[in-house]
Amino acid sequence: IGAGNMATAIIKGLMAQNDGKADFINVFDVSEEKCAAMKNMGANVMTSADEIAKNSSIVVLAVKPQNYPEVLEALKSQVTADKVFVSIAAGISIAYVQNLLDCKCPVVRVMPNTPLLLGKGASALCPSDNISEEDKQIVYNMFAGSGVCEYIAEEHMNEIISVNGSSPAYIYLFAKAMADYAQECGIDYDKAMNLICATLEGSAKMLKESGDSVDTLIEKVSSKGGTTIAALDAMKDLGFYDAVKKGMAACTKRAEELGK
Repeated sequence: IGAGNMATAIIKGLMAQNDGKADFINVFDVSEEKCAAMKNMGANVMTSADEIAKNSSIVVLAVKPQNYPEVLEALKSQVTADKVFVSIAAGISIAYVQNLLDCKCPVVRVMPNTPLLLGKGASALCPSDNISEEDKQIVYNMFAGSGVCEYIAEEHMNEIISVNGSSPAYIYLFAKAMADYAQECGIDYDKAMNLICATLEGSAKMLKESGDSVDTLIEKVSSKGGTTIAALDAMKDLGFYDAVKKGMAACTKRAEELGK
């Protein structure tokens, strides 16, 4: 239910796991344009949200948190205790979904991110206690087929949004600042961005595979009195590290507000 950017990423991930087929996926969105796009991809376009619930064993709620009350109210008549609901909205708890559906059906709370589109997603999952192992695995595979998945306790699901859900935007901003600086210095923007992207990929690989701690990796790049230390000192003076953490805290706070 919903065919926006994240829903499209999930659907394309599912298609990639099923030889490019989408005929097992039912989709509804209030936008005719988005429905037409889904139909072109081969998905079954339904006429309403409750038709999705009626004809699907697993229902993915891919709408904005503000729209949850009206959408869940429309689904009530089709809900049964064996239907699984997957919620990808920031701040929306498992209990919130069950209460508005007036049914203690299995719910999996998921925080994915848009790199799912490229098979490089990072998704945090929290299933309700009453889900079967089979359904739990199916939902896990929905996201694991397009990237990395980790189970997270629900008490931390609002906080994890800042870690993997919203964080691509921070990284894009960091890359933009670097590329803009290069361009201001007379370096071709596209060439600089190509080097920046390769550096981000390589740095991520070092974090995962080098066996060194983050602090050790920083030290290995930072020669005493060298250029890297000069950059890090300037960033420290400007509060770069604290700014990142404060931004993440603001993200968590907003998630909590959306869930009320």
